[in-house]
Amino acid sequence: MKIDLPAVKKIRIEMLPLIDIVFLLLVVFIYAMLSMAVHRGLPVSLPLSTTAEPEKHLIISVTVRDDNTIYVNKKQVVLEQLTEVLKQKTDGHVNPGILLFADNSISYQSLFNILDRIRMAGLNRISLQAEVER
Repeated sequence: MKIDLPAVKKIRIEMLPLIDIVFLLLVVFIYAMLSMAVHRGLPVSLPLSTTAEPEKHLIISVTVRDDNTIYVNKKQVVLEQLTEVLKQKTDGHVNPGILLFADNSISYQSLFNILDRIRMAGLNRISLQAEVER
């Protein structure tokens, strides 16, 4: 007697769910990378702004703390040497920029003294950093 067995289906891996998972992971990683802000300065209490966006293509950070100490890329500098240090750091770069992290308690005159020193170094792309007001 002959028994008819049903035809055995080949096992196959479905590609559509696999592609969905890969694209989902890709989107998660891209979103995670874009949401990371580049912060090269020292921790200070930044002023608030509703339209602040972090600049990510500048090369030097200048941080001014509440006691008017100045740091260039986390190295302390006195105001009189700021121009020379910036000239040395930007030598050979085309149109470099500055991220200026100034504490919200420093005086307006102190901020302008620092801005003048940055401009004397030949740097005109200055980005004043602020925290996003929520």
